[in-house]
Amino acid sequence: MPVTKLVRVVITVADLDQAAGFFRDGLGLDVGPAQRFSDAPWNALLGLDPRTLMRTADIGFRGEVLKLAAFDPPGAPYPGPRASNDPWFEHVALVAGDIQAVWSHLEKTGPETVTAGGPVLLPPNTGNVTAFKFRDSEGHPLELIAFPQGVGDPRWQQGGAGIRGFDHTAIAVSDLERSLAFYTGLLGMRVGGRSLNQGLEQDRLDGLSGCLVNVVALQPLSQLTPHVELLHYRSPPGRASVMPPHANDVASVRQVHKVDDLPTLVRRLQSDGAVFVSDGLVSLADGGNGAAVRDPDGHMIVLLD
Repeated sequence: MPVTKLVRVVITVADLDQAAGFFRDGLGLDVGPAQRFSDAPWNALLGLDPRTLMRTADIGFRGEVLKLAAFDPPGAPYPGPRASNDPWFEHVALVAGDIQAVWSHLEKTGPETVTAGGPVLLPPNTGNVTAFKFRDSEGHPLELIAFPQGVGDPRWQQGGAGIRGFDHTAIAVSDLERSLAFYTGLLGMRVGGRSLNQGLEQDRLDGLSGCLVNVVALQPLSQLTPHVELLHYRSPPGRASVMPPHANDVASVRQVHKVDDLPTLVRRLQSDGAVFVSDGLVSLADGGNGAAVRDPDGHMIVLLD
């Protein structure tokens, strides 16, 4: 019944070609060809009109997939002003072999930066990782991260100087214990690590002042990465909760997980009063089944069998 694998992360974009160019030219990633289609069952899964059209492109790594998706009709643009502790915040952490070289190349494209002054070496309680946060051309938050020897998944020590893959997707949560109950108690993930991040380095990384952040890594049963991280900003608090974005809104970022017994998990989520985006279990065009729910803070999660 539990979640076994984070299959991919999907980022909704307004302009697929522009977004693909940002990842290809700014970050040196391989972006697949655009696919255009209409899939009524998948639209139903995402809570959209069945006639909605999609254009998608995959960014492939060594086993991980990041998908860009544009919709017609489109949804709302990314809201502003924006901050690292917004309730809808969700970023993807891209592992860099040489983080300074990746940033130096990206900097030439003029991205919106969150972290001032280049990559930041974080304190020992975070594993001495080096990180840098920025936004793509439409406002989606992203992170570059580099792991020292002996920290993180061992495979991040292999590969070239560029982007080696994505390690996790991180989401802002307003009530840490409530979110842990959802992700571990209902979805069956396990806690892989915890830290309390604070200090000048964290402030600079997040573009905020007085940061005190609980960071909890949650791993699916079958793999170390990619995984989910919870970010609970005890200080400064995020803005008041707002209506969560629809799947075609540019602020929508979705986790897509594989589940070993989806019907049982759906019944359990329904019994617990989880908020469903889909009308329960949906039969998909490929013969499989899916369901889409929101976590306690409104982040959308797609579950597939």
